Amino acid sequence: MSVLLSVQGLTKAFGPRPLFADLTFDLRAGQRLGLIGPNGAGKSTLLRVLAGQLEADAGSRAQRRTARLGYLAQDDAFPAGQSVRDVLLAALADEALEEHERETRVAVALTQVGFADPEQTAATLSGGWRKRLALARELVRQPDFLLLDEPTNHLDLPGIVWLERLLRAAPFGYLAATHDRAFLRAVADEVIEISRVYPSGCFRVVGSYDEFAERRAEFLEMQARQQQTVANTVRRETEWLGRKAAARTRKASSRIADAAKRREELAELNYRNAPTGAAGIDFVATGRQSRKLLTATGLRKELAGKPLFAGLDLQLMPGVKLGLLGPNASGKSTLLRVIAGSLTPDAGAIVRADGLRVVMFEQGRETLDPAVPLRKALCPNGDTVTYRERAFHVAAWAKMFLFRIEQLDVPVGDLSGGEQARVRIAQLMLQPADLLLLDEPTNDLDIPALEVLEDSLAEFPGALVLVSHDRELMDRLCDEVVGLDGCGGAALYGSVTQWLTALERVAAPPKAKPAPPPATSRAATAPSKPRKLSYREQQEWEQMEGAILAAEEAVVARQAAVEQAAGAGHVALGEACRMLEEAQQAVEKLYARWQELEARRGN
Repeated sequence: MSVLLSVQGLTKAFGPRPLFADLTFDLRAGQRLGLIGPNGAGKSTLLRVLAGQLEADAGSRAQRRTARLGYLAQDDAFPAGQSVRDVLLAALADEALEEHERETRVAVALTQVGFADPEQTAATLSGGWRKRLALARELVRQPDFLLLDEPTNHLDLPGIVWLERLLRAAPFGYLAATHDRAFLRAVADEVIEISRVYPSGCFRVVGSYDEFAERRAEFLEMQARQQQTVANTVRRETEWLGRKAAARTRKASSRIADAAKRREELAELNYRNAPTGAAGIDFVATGRQSRKLLTATGLRKELAGKPLFAGLDLQLMPGVKLGLLGPNASGKSTLLRVIAGSLTPDAGAIVRADGLRVVMFEQGRETLDPAVPLRKALCPNGDTVTYRERAFHVAAWAKMFLFRIEQLDVPVGDLSGGEQARVRIAQLMLQPADLLLLDEPTNDLDIPALEVLEDSLAEFPGALVLVSHDRELMDRLCDEVVGLDGCGGAALYGSVTQWLTALERVAAPPKAKPAPPPATSRAATAPSKPRKLSYREQQEWEQMEGAILAAEEAVVARQAAVEQAAGAGHVALGEACRMLEEAQQAVEKLYARWQELEARRGN
């Protein structure tokens, strides 16, 4: 694979210690890389340096002259008033293309990301569709390599699965910075972690995320043993020099110099091996032994005339861990507020145990006051808090959540998203709970913090209702999940995968034989008995299912052909798009004919 981008000795600092130092690696055509690292390690900064948007403090960046590099930022921005189509046309403004080539590229990119209305104003899009538009803006430029900064942000679970499939089928290579472990497993064939714990500033493993985690554990164990060995050597040398002060003049100068180097080596190992990212997350339960904490029957809720859920029954007991799934805007957060009692259902009833103590983590962390300093947010009633019957000074409590002393007077609004999440978790840990309601608690948390959160929730003895796009967390914690379909329906599933499969089955064209129209409908529209199928029509009906399956496979093949033709010129691309449209029309005609034959056959 040819080298598209090469960096040597990259260093970037914002403060006394560099974010990363002396990074050296290549990005090659066709590579599928995942980029991870603790919050504050500089992943976003590194991507901006790689994209050429930010200068490094030291080191070099060399991009192949003909290489096209794309960059999907963590936060998107679109000019005011532009339509979806305008955004993509603007992305091609500097390209030497004919008008029909521009239009074809735009049409293909919009099809790839699923836009049905190219004239919709970009400013009116939801977060998930803004992310899709930002991705389409990069795809339309036909990159050789794409840098993606937290590409799953704002996407719901079906959207994340869609993105995984798009990337795996992409003709370009990519480097995706993410904290989503399931997403990493799906899209990355190689993983790079940047962190202060590594001598070179990064650790790179060819293989899956699980292989990376295993190799990383082996390396860190070896480094810890090295630290212990060096510490023992330094201790012995220090003791000898202290006891034999007079011998210093007689001791070989090289031995003294070696002892100094050992101290420097130990200081560096102590710095690298210092705990990072392991926030002290541990929720407190009340210890209530009630058999039933909450029972809900027949819950229904509408929002602005749109049904969110109806006929929903729930029973929450100590130890129950329930997940809530659904597309964006399907009502997950609303259902949590109904369970919490801050919203009243339109129908149904909720019976709560006497004195039930509910603690809720809100999506967006709305309860945080951005003007309040971190000190007051963590300790609102003085300089100490009481946690598990033990008093903690604000500095110690802050350190438990990875905050530095100099941050205590920083306004909460100036903290990063991950830091704000840790503040809210720290607040909730001071409230013993029977029932935890968590709405996207994983947003902005890095992998070490996610793993600590997962362990804490697994050990929580009360009831838990969790909303998250993190499949790893949901699959490991939740015994069952409630899936909302966004149209008022709700059903119980055994796992996230089971719900995704059911959702795709509903969204896809039916492959099973459609049910015949109701008898009352047939009687109303056709009171006289229609003729039965002829011999040839009966044969056609029997072969119809196989014909539809073959036609749908042809559509999949034509979609792949369009993606492959994207870089082959407008003539080949136009022909591929035409053949895709024909294949889709063939499927629609077969379904219409099947329904016609099935209706007559059922009479």
